[in-house]
Amino acid sequence: MQQIKEQPYERFLSSGPGSLTNAELLGIILRTGTKGISAVELGRRVLGLHDPQCESLSALPGISMEELRALPGIGEVKAVKLLCLSEIARRIVREKIRNSQKFDSPQKIADYYMESMRHLDREQTVVLHFDSKMSLLGEDIMTVGTVSGALISPREIFIKALQRQAVRIVLLHNHPSGDPSPSREDIISTRQVSKAGEILGIILTDHIIIGDLSYCSLKEMGLLSDETTKP
Repeated sequence: MQQIKEQPYERFLSSGPGSLTNAELLGIILRTGTKGISAVELGRRVLGLHDPQCESLSALPGISMEELRALPGIGEVKAVKLLCLSEIARRIVREKIRNSQKFDSPQKIADYYMESMRHLDREQTVVLHFDSKMSLLGEDIMTVGTVSGALISPREIFIKALQRQAVRIVLLHNHPSGDPSPSREDIISTRQVSKAGEILGIILTDHIIIGDLSYCSLKEMGLLSDETTKP
């Protein structure tokens, strides 16, 4: 008598997720395929968009909504599910790294945020909140701007900093052009935030600008005074 082959969902229940291929894992998340294409085959085609071998999940973060929806059988709902899955995986990895990382230099901070910010096509401002020992308390995305600029509101920055009981903050934003050199507006807004922080007793330790595989630290450039950045 011919043995019936278990489907991925049944094999997950009997043997656990480790028994499944990457395409089968995606197949379970997708749940259904389309005419003539199983959910697992659809998962394999998703992996094949950037990976000719259709084996690696590492290709998933680089796939866009448009590419997913161009595949037969992938509508908006399935595309959103896959992109959310990719984002969850990315955040898990980042949180593990962040919890073991000491952000005690501009280089370390820039390295951590480089891949997530250097490809953005709009300026994004992130504020990192630290205690007195430079242990990270949290981060907040403050603004998402145009191609050429993101407005920084000192008021909003320090509302968040006070809520997190931060002693120090670091500003971080990207330049979509790829050139991390600070603009005149970057320097002016940095000094405004620094002065507001002095009044509140919250030190602006640095403002780091992310370019394409490069960064610029306003502290290292001497554009933040030693008085406002010293321990």
